[in-house]
Amino acid sequence: MEPLYKLLRMAVSPKCDPQIFDCKLNESEWEAVHLDSLRHLVAAVVYRAVCNLPKEKRPPIGLMFQWASESETVKGHNELLNAEAARYTELFAAKGRKTAVLKGAANARLYPDPFMRHAGDIDLWVEGGRKSVVALVKEMGFELDKTGENAPHHVHLLNTGKVAVEVHFKPSSGVLSPFANARLQRYLEREILNTERVPEGFWSPSIKFALVMQLAHLQRHFFNEGVGLKQFVDYFILLQHSTDAERREVASKLGSFGLKRLGGAFMWALHEVFGLERDKMLVAPDEKMGKKVLAEVYDSGNFGLNRVNAKDLHGMNFVRRWFTNRWKSIRLMPFSPSEVFWHEIEYWRSFVKSIPLRIRHRRVSIWDLYH
Repeated sequence: MEPLYKLLRMAVSPKCDPQIFDCKLNESEWEAVHLDSLRHLVAAVVYRAVCNLPKEKRPPIGLMFQWASESETVKGHNELLNAEAARYTELFAAKGRKTAVLKGAANARLYPDPFMRHAGDIDLWVEGGRKSVVALVKEMGFELDKTGENAPHHVHLLNTGKVAVEVHFKPSSGVLSPFANARLQRYLEREILNTERVPEGFWSPSIKFALVMQLAHLQRHFFNEGVGLKQFVDYFILLQHSTDAERREVASKLGSFGLKRLGGAFMWALHEVFGLERDKMLVAPDEKMGKKVLAEVYDSGNFGLNRVNAKDLHGMNFVRRWFTNRWKSIRLMPFSPSEVFWHEIEYWRSFVKSIPLRIRHRRVSIWDLYH
């Protein structure tokens, strides 16, 4: 097992047992582990394990100081995120709207140390549907990103200051199959109403909602830019906080939501990295697919940080970029043929829809206009 995986397993265990980490690394090996933890945005999680190692097994003192500084920054960002999530909750409550924090701060509070999760933006679901929510945020004086009223499930608020905020009028971006997605969205729209007010000052969705919504989120990003170990830590933590009844209900629905096939691969990967017990899994683990998923996750970094990025794509001509994206779809086909099929349908639908724009700008590819 990779040293990084052993440290992650140790970090998320309740007692942070140092016996889990049976390695003794040299300076260059520690540097590599640290770099990987940064790529996957789990540096502060891993630091919890590092601090509980015997002195003879710890990294060099210089690296320890650097790691400590990074972890303090993560803690500060979490504190800020919690405060801002509570503030936005009150802002929308004053307008009579029910809200819930999706992922992010709602996940962090479940960690053994609630300040060790690398914080990102605030994903805030607001009841009312697209038209009503967009009108409300404009009325409240917020500027929206360029997608504005045409956004499929959320809008970005531009003048938020301290942290980035996404306001969701749908509980999830869902899956690509329109049939599975319709069933998924109906379930999530019912379950999002079952929230609880948490001590941090915002409303948090149920564990059932989080298990379904975040598995769909993992799958969606896996087929696009990619997912990293940070998202796997999140999902392991959710499973640890779930009950048998909650897991049974969620498991019974995964097939109809188009999440069962890749779910088995994720369960195996969670066992391999964190030691997830069989009775905590939603579906039977798929070792063959799981090994491929874990390799993809490790190589891609957080949300595909190490995959072909916008800068790389800028250097490609249209033909090469087109073949790069089509080859990616072919390569991911075994993980979920349905998702890949509908991904390609969406690509060609968007291509046809943008033909007038291509004619107006006299370009076969309009990718560079938006990147």
